Amino acid sequence: GSAMAAVRDVEIDPEGTFKYILVRLQRPGGGEQRDIVRGTKAAEFHNHIFEKLNPEMEKLGYECKCLGGGKIEHNSKDKKIRVFGLSTGYGKADHSVTVEILKKEYTGYEITWSDDKK
Repeated sequence: GSAMAAVRDVEIDPEGTFKYILVRLQRPGGGEQRDIVRGTKAAEFHNHIFEKLNPEMEKLGYECKCLGGGKIEHNSKDKKIRVFGLSTGYGKADHSVTVEILKKEYTGYEITWSDDKK
């Protein structure tokens, strides 16, 4: 398997409301690429998530591009995830893309998105 397969599509906190970013991984010079979702309460700002992810991905030989951000509200008890909001620095991610990625990982969840700020 490729190193890309070893990178998880989604890494988000199991509970709560937190910032998230949508990131495109690409091999230098094009070719293989995919989008991943990362979100955590530990990040006060969206760029904190990116600054932690970027060196990890560079070690694996990927270029990272942040496609935007927002917030995720994860309710594991009710199996619901809501994607909303935006990142001041990176702009708004395409939440519909984020939802499709989340659905692969969180099967059986009700996953919705909106352009609401809160």
